[in-house]
Amino acid sequence: MFPHSRSPKLPTAEQALQGRSERMYSVPERHTVLGGPLLGPYPEGLEIADFGMGCFWGAERTFWRLPAGIFTTLVGYQGGFTEHPAYEEVCSGLTGHTEVVRVVYDPAVIPYESLLKVFWESHDPTQGFRQGNDVGTQYRSTVYTHTPAQAVTAEASRTAYQKVLTYSGHRTITTEILPAEGRPFYPAEGHHQQYLSGSKNPDGYCGLGGTGVELGDPFETNWGTSCPTGIAPAPGTAER
Repeated sequence: MFPHSRSPKLPTAEQALQGRSERMYSVPERHTVLGGPLLGPYPEGLEIADFGMGCFWGAERTFWRLPAGIFTTLVGYQGGFTEHPAYEEVCSGLTGHTEVVRVVYDPAVIPYESLLKVFWESHDPTQGFRQGNDVGTQYRSTVYTHTPAQAVTAEASRTAYQKVLTYSGHRTITTEILPAEGRPFYPAEGHHQQYLSGSKNPDGYCGLGGTGVELGDPFETNWGTSCPTGIAPAPGTAER
């Protein structure tokens, strides 16, 4: 998870590395912290959310630490062309994939709106092909949606967050919001799963950092409003 020497540029399908028909490595059966199965099957009623927000080590930890409603999390590669890529291939910039955390959650306990709030406030979505000191197309900000309702909600949240970012002097959001359909999620290697957990590397590298601007509570404010609301330092971030 260190700066990439290649000038970041997404490859075309023709330029992308050739993939393979199946995964080259095994993935642990269960989550190191939460205990649930990583690859499923998942209990009925749970939903899936996919987020790219820079280094997936810290992104995954951000979501498994939420107090309730998260069944399991896992990291992987998504949004590119190479089938079943390896980490080194993704880091080359020649697969088109970005590092993603998959969040399996109970919408009756923690709604998708709340996950989006965590997503926006936990990284800087204005940086393009980088996140902090991590540079490369694999660090771009992304939301891959699994239902039409997720797509509508994600778009509304981006519009609302852009308003408060602009009001507080930040740049334009570069986050891509696209359907997960047609963009397979490929689980990352076992040692990347829950990399920052206590049993692995609790003090390991994490380059994640937010803008310090809050989106606001989606259930107390209207994300469609033209009035910037919720402008305040986000929890755990420094005030600018």
